[in-house]
Amino acid sequence: MKYDNLRIIYMGTPEFAVAGLKALVEGGYNVVAVVTMPDKPAGRGHQLQYSPVKQYALQAGLPVLQPEKLKDPAFVEQLRSYKADLQIVTAFRMLPEVVWAMPRLGTFNLHASLLPQYRGAAPINWAVINGDRETGLTTFMLKHDIDTGDMIMQERIEIGGDEDAGSVHDRLMELGASLTLRTVDMIADCDARQVPLPVVPQPETADLRPAPKIFRGTCEIDFGKTAEEIRNFVRGLSPYPAAWCPIDIGGRHFDCVKVYKVQAGETKDGIAVPCADGCVSITELQLPGKKRMDARSLLNGLLNH
Repeated sequence: MKYDNLRIIYMGTPEFAVAGLKALVEGGYNVVAVVTMPDKPAGRGHQLQYSPVKQYALQAGLPVLQPEKLKDPAFVEQLRSYKADLQIVTAFRMLPEVVWAMPRLGTFNLHASLLPQYRGAAPINWAVINGDRETGLTTFMLKHDIDTGDMIMQERIEIGGDEDAGSVHDRLMELGASLTLRTVDMIADCDARQVPLPVVPQPETADLRPAPKIFRGTCEIDFGKTAEEIRNFVRGLSPYPAAWCPIDIGGRHFDCVKVYKVQAGETKDGIAVPCADGCVSITELQLPGKKRMDARSLLNGLLNH
């Protein structure tokens, strides 16, 4: 079977998942439907907002399914009606077996880590927070336990010493699009030749680093850590959701200041805060209700008012 008539259902929600879908559509692959999260109210007017994947799917003229519950019999029957040969998941929800086992060729996931490391919802953030110098992408076949299926392909990249999670995200997003296409091509080729897909079980290791979902409480800076640990923590959460801390600036107290960049030691352009092995200087931050700015501009503004 050639890739242009392999019937594909694509599942994803955020911007990270758009690149793969766009690559499939523009590459002439036969995407028969898209599954994404239900619309959510956002902004001051609480107007319903489409996910990035839905926005692109509508522009491309693709059918969009938005189930509240993935086990809903009506959704399952609707999904089955598309007679997909293959399903692709990128940055979506955990699927029940009735969904991931439905296509005859199964369902594969694009995950933003070098599995088995960083199984979970926030692999990019945690790799940077932990000071890793390398990360990457893995495509793997879904099975019961989350992020544990047999691996199809991996791609590695280096993490720059001053790089933040946002730039790693953007590089992996583009790389993920090409890896998705190569994985589909391999699956289609094996199917056409009627040979097994060459998958590799994830290695068993006791030294696994998890990547749990990040909450507001996760993002508070602990100044009891070293300067390097704090610097990695801040860049691992920058630009989103952003590290934060309560702090006194210019004689005023702020309960929650978002912090986007810090440097080890005291600098003339930063706000120095003591830490376990000296101090760190906050060089880029955002006060509640204000815009993001560098520390020098912020201090000048506060001192002049």
